[in-house]
Amino acid sequence: MRRFIGPLAGLSFLLLIAGCAGVTEDPTKDWSPEKFYTEAKGKVADGEYETGIKYFETLEARYPYGRYAEQAQLEIAYANYKFEEPALAIAAADRFIRLHPTHPNVDYAYYLKGLVNFRGEKNLMNWLLGSKDDLSDRDPKGALESYNAFNEIVTRFPNSRYAADARLRMAYLFEAQAKYETQVARFYFERSAYVAAVNRAKYVLENYPRTPSTEDALGILALSYKSMGLDDLLKDTLRILGKNFPKSRYLTELEMPGPG
Repeated sequence: MRRFIGPLAGLSFLLLIAGCAGVTEDPTKDWSPEKFYTEAKGKVADGEYETGIKYFETLEARYPYGRYAEQAQLEIAYANYKFEEPALAIAAADRFIRLHPTHPNVDYAYYLKGLVNFRGEKNLMNWLLGSKDDLSDRDPKGALESYNAFNEIVTRFPNSRYAADARLRMAYLFEAQAKYETQVARFYFERSAYVAAVNRAKYVLENYPRTPSTEDALGILALSYKSMGLDDLLKDTLRILGKNFPKSRYLTELEMPGPG
């Protein structure tokens, strides 16, 4: 007996055929973890970061256990860093640190976090060469987060291959932050907010000792004391300034008048 196919059933069949014809076979369906990893690394090396990230994410989804999946998590952080997606890079690095706190490469996750917030390779090189470039042009929040990430390496992984570079970057960031805070103190002084200037200058002296900003912090402190008429504190500050910076311009500018 001949079966009758109604109009709706026929339409469904045609749509099914059309849908099947439009399906593109996934070229990665038979890839091994090693194949995924190799292809993804190659894409990142060629600057195809988006594709590389997609491959790493697919690798982790299909093969969630094993060394390739673990390494893929770290590579996702690096690829996002190169792709200039700082928030995604930090999130991936934090995830790796949370999931694998004792992994042999966890120091690199901290190093990546430091690099994402650093953003000052040219200034760092100038600083290493003794340049007088302005170090204060830093995002203070990003600089602090960068410093803390590098500090994790130096403190927890002193023998890490990244420790020496982390120390250099920390020293640069330390000096940059000191200069930033000193400029804030000067900002307050120039607007006659002397108490705020004193507090900020003291903050520099207490938290960023032995940096080139120490002289300026002492100078701003002395200028503020003079403006407030606090002669005893002014004399004490000038004494410290003269002992540590005998040729400081502030000593001439703030020379105490003799008895009249």
